[in-house]
Amino acid sequence: MILYEFEGYIQSIYLVEYPHGLLLLDGGCRADVPVICEFIQQQLRRPLSDLKLVVSTHMHPDHAGAATELRKLTGCKIAAGTATKQWYSGIDGILMYLTDMVLAQWVAGKKGREKKQNLWYPRKLRADVYLQDGDLLPGFAEWQVMTTHGHTDRDISLYHKNTGKIYVADLVVIVKGKYSPPFPVFHPNRYRSSLARVKSLNPAAVILAHGGEQQITPEQWQDLIAIAPTKPMTHWRSVKEKLQKVLL
Repeated sequence: MILYEFEGYIQSIYLVEYPHGLLLLDGGCRADVPVICEFIQQQLRRPLSDLKLVVSTHMHPDHAGAATELRKLTGCKIAAGTATKQWYSGIDGILMYLTDMVLAQWVAGKKGREKKQNLWYPRKLRADVYLQDGDLLPGFAEWQVMTTHGHTDRDISLYHKNTGKIYVADLVVIVKGKYSPPFPVFHPNRYRSSLARVKSLNPAAVILAHGGEQQITPEQWQDLIAIAPTKPMTHWRSVKEKLQKVLL
């Protein structure tokens, strides 16, 4: 098993190579599709059909954006966490989807991306496999699914049992050099439970979508839990609070 990390449009891309096939740990941005394909064909010298599974840890543009297009190009399967409904369903979902697209482009600008890329992707994901807590990834049984909800209602992390490393996607981000909760956090109670759960696992390394591979100490996990929000931190709540400050 070889784990490759390379730069995506606004997040790291993690591709795992095995003799029998390739595994993409997260769905990336739509703008990452040519980057991923070039890496497979030029760097690894393998056909695109060797990409067997793309995991989408949640539905945000930098974690699900490339999945559907990669399936069209390579014939791979898409795996995602189980949830009761589509994340971007209904009128509120459409508005949230559009907001997330704007936020993704804003992050790209902060990262110095001069040219805006096309990030549009299907608002509703039709996965081939829906994953439950404790499941092993189909075809890649070294990787075990851990539900780590909070950022959204369907977040999953991927634990590599042989090395003790865990990919946590957006469970933790780095802000001004310090570990921090992501934005948004829709389910604060579940989020704190997810932090405590990964802490109790005592992983050898924690792999972040935004920040690479990290060694997070028990004390740092505890600090994260201490600063984790107790109320939802969402797009609408943020807008409402700013409006109140302006109007009051």
